[in-house]
Amino acid sequence: MPMDDFLSRALDLAAVKGASYCDVRLVETNQERFVVRNGVVDTLSNDESIGIGVRVLVDGSWGFASTNIITAAEVDRATDLAVEIAKASAKNAVKPVSLGAPVTSKGTYITPIHVDPFTISSEEKLGLLLAADERLGSVKGISARSGNLVFSSEKKTFANSEGAHVEQTIYEAGGGIMATARGQGEVQRRSYPQSMRQQGCAGWEFVSGMDLPGNAERIATEAVELLSADQCPPGATTLIIGASQLGLQIHESCGHAIELDRVLGSEAAYAGTSFLTTDKLNNFQYGSEHVNITADSIRLPGLGSYGWDDEGIPAQSTPVVENGQFVGYLTSRETASGLGLNSNGSMRAASWNRIPLIRMTNVSIEPGSWTLEDLIADTDDGILMEMNRSWSIDDRRFNFQFGTETGYEIKNGKLGRLLKNCTYTGITPDFWNSCDAVCNEEHWTMWGIPNCGKGQPGQLGHTGHGAAPARFRNIQIGVMK
Repeated sequence: MPMDDFLSRALDLAAVKGASYCDVRLVETNQERFVVRNGVVDTLSNDESIGIGVRVLVDGSWGFASTNIITAAEVDRATDLAVEIAKASAKNAVKPVSLGAPVTSKGTYITPIHVDPFTISSEEKLGLLLAADERLGSVKGISARSGNLVFSSEKKTFANSEGAHVEQTIYEAGGGIMATARGQGEVQRRSYPQSMRQQGCAGWEFVSGMDLPGNAERIATEAVELLSADQCPPGATTLIIGASQLGLQIHESCGHAIELDRVLGSEAAYAGTSFLTTDKLNNFQYGSEHVNITADSIRLPGLGSYGWDDEGIPAQSTPVVENGQFVGYLTSRETASGLGLNSNGSMRAASWNRIPLIRMTNVSIEPGSWTLEDLIADTDDGILMEMNRSWSIDDRRFNFQFGTETGYEIKNGKLGRLLKNCTYTGITPDFWNSCDAVCNEEHWTMWGIPNCGKGQPGQLGHTGHGAAPARFRNIQIGVMK
């Protein structure tokens, strides 16, 4: 039986069983992972999966079931189960779900890539990691080293009872290296291109362009140098945050805060809520006039890039913060309808066996006009911090603390001594309102975060965050005594 016939079968059966709405996702995934630690191949894996997820509305309530056995009988069983779950949920429903206008999308999307990563041999991929590992190990004082590569393809077919039918193939590629140095009573590390790995919707060219071996000796040297660096001093100062760290800052203090399901409380038990309550929409100064943040599922190679979300809503761009004013959420059909809006296509599921959730797309700060060199020269006294080492933020996305791998003192417009164990703290709107400069497109990079947790049962989301270095005034840094 053709695969499309299984989708049609589920849609037809759901209607017969009393569903007012049904959508079906057929998902086939292939993922390769390579890990090298201290000159030894630690992981070499190739994982494949295929399955169907069926979601229905019955009596105004959701039901979902899935199966990895692609037969007519199993698809029928999953559809029956989804309907029964919806009927049970309806008994305790507060109000019926409204989805707004019908979704009738049709088409095909494939991530544009130059080189299919699955055509590159495992030997070449491992050779890249081993070459980087050797250069990491050439630096005296390195106690541990690691490198990793990840490649995936996800083929999805989505259909709903309103007439939508879309097919898409999403490619991802990523990698990174890390060097660890141990001193007397302390451990320091340096990572490249960012903490854990840099990952994007792209092909092999994304990884080869990082030049992991070419940067290995430099980051290992920096890890050793951190052992003898001065401690980050405590106090309030001007802070310039590098692009990679600012990407994570956006993720934690903006991206999660604008997920409308969190705002409405449906993720409160696990992921938390948000201080950006609905009364603040178009009525709240989130940041300074220099802060412009956009959520889009278009800007490649962002990990939040696709043709349609898992409700069949087309990829699009949504203003979130305009000149500091809070103007938009990430939404689903259901949550958008509750506010009299249309969904901006932010619903994604981690796999065929998970329900779609509102997930960050590519949530990015738009570039400003500064060069990094001019920004440093314009700063009399401050610190430049880069590359995440630790993070903590409350469940409303309001109070936070971040630690970075490196810091550099700025004195009289010039970079000075290297600093270690750098941290900064803040309150989200105060922090973003203190921003007085953002660097230009030359310094802007789309960073990927492939490990964003949410949902019960848990799902890992893949998100993108474009950022350039930016300056913030009167920020509390260091560990206060």
